[in-house]
Amino acid sequence: MQLRTTLLRVMAAATLVPALALAAPKTTPAAAVSRPSKQYTVEQFMATTKLNGAAFSPDETRVLFSSNESGIFNAYTLPITGGKAKALTQSKTDSTYAVDYFPKDERILFTRDQGGNEADHLFVRTPDGKEKDLTPGDKLKAMFMAWSRDDSAFYVATNERDARFFDVYRYDAKTYARTLVYQNDSGLSFSDISPDGKWLAFEKPRSTNDADIHLYNVETKEMKHITPHQGEVRFRVSAFDPGSTSLYFLTNQGSEFTRVARYELATGKTEDVESAEWDVMYTYFSRKGGFRITAINEDGRTVVRVHDLKAGKLLELPQLPAGDITSVTISNNEKRMAFYHNGDRSPSNLYIYDFGSKKVSRLTQSLSKDIDAEDLVEAQVVRFKSFDGMEIPNILFKPHQASATAKAPAIVWVHGGPGGQTRKGYSPVIQYLVNHGYVVLGINNRGSSGYGKSFFAADDQKHGREPLLDCVEARKYLASLPYVDAEHIGIAGGSYGGYMTLAALAFHPDAFKAGIDIFGVSNWLRTLKNVPPWWEAQREALYKEMGDPDKQEQMLRDISPLFHAEKISKPLLVLQGANDPRVIKPESDEIVEAVKKNGVPVEYVIFPDEGHGFTKKKNEVEAYSRMLGFLEAHLKATTPAPVN
Repeated sequence: MQLRTTLLRVMAAATLVPALALAAPKTTPAAAVSRPSKQYTVEQFMATTKLNGAAFSPDETRVLFSSNESGIFNAYTLPITGGKAKALTQSKTDSTYAVDYFPKDERILFTRDQGGNEADHLFVRTPDGKEKDLTPGDKLKAMFMAWSRDDSAFYVATNERDARFFDVYRYDAKTYARTLVYQNDSGLSFSDISPDGKWLAFEKPRSTNDADIHLYNVETKEMKHITPHQGEVRFRVSAFDPGSTSLYFLTNQGSEFTRVARYELATGKTEDVESAEWDVMYTYFSRKGGFRITAINEDGRTVVRVHDLKAGKLLELPQLPAGDITSVTISNNEKRMAFYHNGDRSPSNLYIYDFGSKKVSRLTQSLSKDIDAEDLVEAQVVRFKSFDGMEIPNILFKPHQASATAKAPAIVWVHGGPGGQTRKGYSPVIQYLVNHGYVVLGINNRGSSGYGKSFFAADDQKHGREPLLDCVEARKYLASLPYVDAEHIGIAGGSYGGYMTLAALAFHPDAFKAGIDIFGVSNWLRTLKNVPPWWEAQREALYKEMGDPDKQEQMLRDISPLFHAEKISKPLLVLQGANDPRVIKPESDEIVEAVKKNGVPVEYVIFPDEGHGFTKKKNEVEAYSRMLGFLEAHLKATTPAPVN
């Protein structure tokens, strides 16, 4: 996993869901036509269904996916011809995510953690509904990696032996008997295994823009460093080809943006394969090797390329309404593909595309039937110049009713990470707030991904300073818009965005009128010393990014809001999952207690069955309604609200 986009997971889909940019980026957004807009309740917004994942059944008549239709994620199946989805798991307490069908029968694999603690176990479900934990035990995390080429086995990574590192096991597909393939004492991060089972690929992050790839030969037990280089260059594993002849990887060597290259396993020869004028996000193959799928991070949206390798050309994708095609899965017989389509006003829906007939079929209707998509808003990509002239990209959501004569309050929305990205696409919480009259500016401050390696590294060891000043400049940008109430601008964010919210209130106490911190870091010394043990392979890069708590204690104290909480004078709402393994509950407990001493209105909501994010609809309803209530009281209010 990539360090910076997994360091502090972004809240829900607000920053990571891709969609289509409908217009060229502009410094000043074009004026939208004012229109009436029906206002919806949080329950109506949360009646929308979230979906992810897609895997074809062995006979390729059904698709396996994950859905929170029941209020919590479970595994479902649906005929490719359409119809009603059938729940295969019925968890009521812990989120369950479908992984795949077994290639030759109706068993499925799925993962489940405990109350959001991210300690996922891998389970098998048989057709009679029985479930078996394939990775039993306490304090472990397991990940499905791949099927063997002949479908007789599958590979699983688990940190049961040493919480810091993932060992690799081969599981027999019939008996579940397992064999250790690789004991990870190297401290490298396991990424992929070749279909023939002979090669393992590992990564070693060194810093924001410096990472290496190592290859392990299972037969000779030799580990080889295949990306020696000078200076800072980032190499990332993408996929082995189906024939197990080459490893495809991503690199920004000699360029600003990430491209695709491949390494020939037999000869060690490396050559470029594919590039774009933006960062390539990933590339992978269909199991039979007839197609290769690439995704490009194009100015806050995802552009998918499907390479038809037999025809030697790009596949012409189906024409759909405004939005992006994402998450492409090719069936084993390579006659059809499943994919998701997502837009600013449309959450992800599952589609099937038949290559022969060129027929495209939508299988799901995710948006709540109570909501008219016309009442939601399209986002715009906008840019402003920050304090030092650096251009900062943003995603702007403007309420239909906002105008120069009906100015609206506004929120600077900060993504997670560091190194995440606010993207175009459907976000229930942002659309909910915009629907209730708030302008939302999703900032991609320096250090965000998707804009080249220089921008990506521009926040290293500068947190709490330059990236935070970008947020302050975002407030000025919002204040310059004719439809924004310049006196009523707040700041909000999840995870790293929660830290930025707290930092803004502590270090720029007059910039924002109120702040919403969603499981954000308040004390970097504690957080960096207590990262989840399975992040050990990324610790070196993390410390180079944020600071070393053993060697740079004073610097980290200087940028940690907890040690400057006496400066916070504006109302604060804090939301926290009790089981969060990334930003632990004391981070929120202590900042809340410290700010209360200032006589400042503080609201604190703890979710006992959540971790680093909200996975249950009932909690989303509570969280988002509390957010709106807080904003109504402290961002719109003309008189001070009473102190709690």
